[in-house]
Amino acid sequence: MKNKVAAVTLSFWIIKILATTLGETGGDAVSIELGLGYERATLIFAAIFAVLVTAQMKARTFHPFLYWAVIVATTTVGTTMADFCDRSLGVGYIGGSLILGGLLATTLVAWWRACGTISVSIIATHTQEGFYWLAILLSNTLGTALGDFLADDGGAGFLGGTVIFAGALALVAAAWKFTGLSRAGLFWAAFILTRPFGATFGDLLDKAADQGGLEIDRITASAVFALLILALIVLTRPRAGAHGEA
Repeated sequence: MKNKVAAVTLSFWIIKILATTLGETGGDAVSIELGLGYERATLIFAAIFAVLVTAQMKARTFHPFLYWAVIVATTTVGTTMADFCDRSLGVGYIGGSLILGGLLATTLVAWWRACGTISVSIIATHTQEGFYWLAILLSNTLGTALGDFLADDGGAGFLGGTVIFAGALALVAAAWKFTGLSRAGLFWAAFILTRPFGATFGDLLDKAADQGGLEIDRITASAVFALLILALIVLTRPRAGAHGEA
């Protein structure tokens, strides 16, 4: 297969953050606004993810709309899955974060042992792609749990959580610019941190005022973010490339 992942550029990270925010508002819209609950919403989004990731893995070349549709699917199912674990199962934010962090670490270790690397500069075999999408799904789910933990249990609130995770992303960017740390490791650190950044920002927009949010309609916010993502894909024309080395 040819390389099937998007090149890492500034537009890549902008679309990724928009996708994570859409995942938060979209997940909340279905589970809370439509009253389906976390379990049923997770089943719906998991089915959508399964269909899209199957189409992605069967494709032989990079298709930007399909690629980003799978990313968005991981953020929506990640939102409701994390909320289901944290709240419905009663393990709490810290418990959910530890479980998901352990699963992600296990996936990355298994990937490294199977392929000899976790670099994502080239994803061109089914084995690599399977680990790649599993790691993305778990990282987006973990990011949701971390964002909720910091905003709620950590007492930072949605605005404070957004600022803290923005600062953490700035540190990762500085490490990429000024140090020789592993590019693959820094990529995954940034990929994980963009999720709670987008999640806390999404919560800031759509949660009730008495919870510290701006109480913007979830369905409207989700539609706006979806249109922004589509517009950026059209305007920037993402291409396959060195996904983690750039």
